[in-house]
Amino acid sequence: MWNVSADEESRLIEKLRKIETLFARTTNPGERQAAESALERIRRRLDELEQTEQPVEFRFSLPDGWSKSLLVALLRRYGLKPYRYAGQRRTTVRAKVAASFVDEVLWPEFQELNTTLCSHLNSVTRRIIQQAVHSVDTDIEERPGREPMASQGEKQDFSVEHQNASMPPGFR
Repeated sequence: MWNVSADEESRLIEKLRKIETLFARTTNPGERQAAESALERIRRRLDELEQTEQPVEFRFSLPDGWSKSLLVALLRRYGLKPYRYAGQRRTTVRAKVAASFVDEVLWPEFQELNTTLCSHLNSVTRRIIQQAVHSVDTDIEERPGREPMASQGEKQDFSVEHQNASMPPGFR
C-alpha cells in the first residue's frame, strides 16, 4: 500500500509542477531548469507589473485550511507577504499585489492547483474512510418535504464551524 501512495504522491507532485510550468509559459515543462526559469519569469513579470501598477490589497476568502496553505505558499513563492487582520477568519488571506498579476497569473494558477490538490485529497479521504470505517457509498437519502422544527429539549444541530481546529498546525 505504501508504494501505491508514494507513486500517487509522486504523480500529484509532477502534475502540480506541470501546472506551474504552464502558467510561466515555458516550452520545456519536463526539465528542472525549465521549472526554475518558469518561476523566475513569473517573478520578473510581477516586478514589471509593480513598476507600472499600484499594488492593491486583495482579500482571499478560502473554504478550508488546505486551500489557504496552497495560496500562502504561492504568495510567498512570488515574494509576496500574506497576512490577515485580527478578527478575520483563519482562512482569510490578504496580500498587496498588482491586480493584473492576480488576474493573469496568481488566481488562475491557484485555481488550477487547488482543483488538482482537492481532487487528490478527496480521493485519499474517500479511500481511507471506505477502508477504515465503512465501505458503502457516502451519499445519503434525500427526503421530500421541509425540515421539521425542533421540539422542546431536542438537540438538532451539529455544525463543524471550526474544522481547521482539527488540522495539523501547519495547515491552519
